[in-house]
Amino acid sequence: MEELLKLDEICKKVRRDIILQIGMLGVGHAGGSLSVVELLVVLYKKYMRVDPKNPKKAGRDRLFVSKGHSGPAVYAVLCDMGFFDHSWLETLNKPGTRLPSHCDMNLTPGIDMTTGSLGQGLSCAIGACLGSRLNEDHAKIYSILGDGELQEGQIWEAAMFASHQKLSNLMVFIDYNKAQIDGLVSDVCGIEPLALKWRAFGWDVLEVRDGNSCSEIDATISGAIKSEKPCAVILNTIKGFGVSFVEELEVENHSMYITNEQMKEAVKELGF
Repeated sequence: MEELLKLDEICKKVRRDIILQIGMLGVGHAGGSLSVVELLVVLYKKYMRVDPKNPKKAGRDRLFVSKGHSGPAVYAVLCDMGFFDHSWLETLNKPGTRLPSHCDMNLTPGIDMTTGSLGQGLSCAIGACLGSRLNEDHAKIYSILGDGELQEGQIWEAAMFASHQKLSNLMVFIDYNKAQIDGLVSDVCGIEPLALKWRAFGWDVLEVRDGNSCSEIDATISGAIKSEKPCAVILNTIKGFGVSFVEELEVENHSMYITNEQMKEAVKELGF
């Protein structure tokens, strides 16, 4: 219980740092960053074998953030882990920054793969799984996908290949917040029945009822790690979770403006 309370406090700090990054810039991907905070905190604090002092360490666990527009959340967690100084967060997407809007492995310590067009991250994660198999280093490979991203055909080609290769060291998380840049996922191009689709492609599938709960995510990952197949974890999240004025915008919070006053309001709401 004490450990989970500590994780919840870290989540508040990470949310504050997301808002500060975007607020100091004035605009950014708030909704999809805030929806994956608990997942990132649980992964890095409890499960991933990484070394902030040696970000490229051979055999480390790796995270492929395919929905790279959640970069501000990843940066906030990497900063908390000690991969770089907190002052870097003030430079998000500014000239000369090492924290671009979308994740870049050549700029940011701790980023394992540069994010290209949506849909590509899972293929890259699969390549890492195969490399790990050849190296016999027992690395666990994780990937985070957006729900709108699942409309990309490359995702399903990759899913089929991962199952064929029996990549038991691969775990994929779907940030199922039900909204994408153009509107509700169900209106743009529905992806249900989601769990049945992944199972049909030969994956084990677990669902997290509250994808913004550290305890539920922790319990689910603990079970998923034992899978002998690639495993898909569907997280029912809320886009913009934890910051009232962002949540209230719903589909309009994918990329949004944040004023100085809103930034102060959110920091106060989070208890800082």
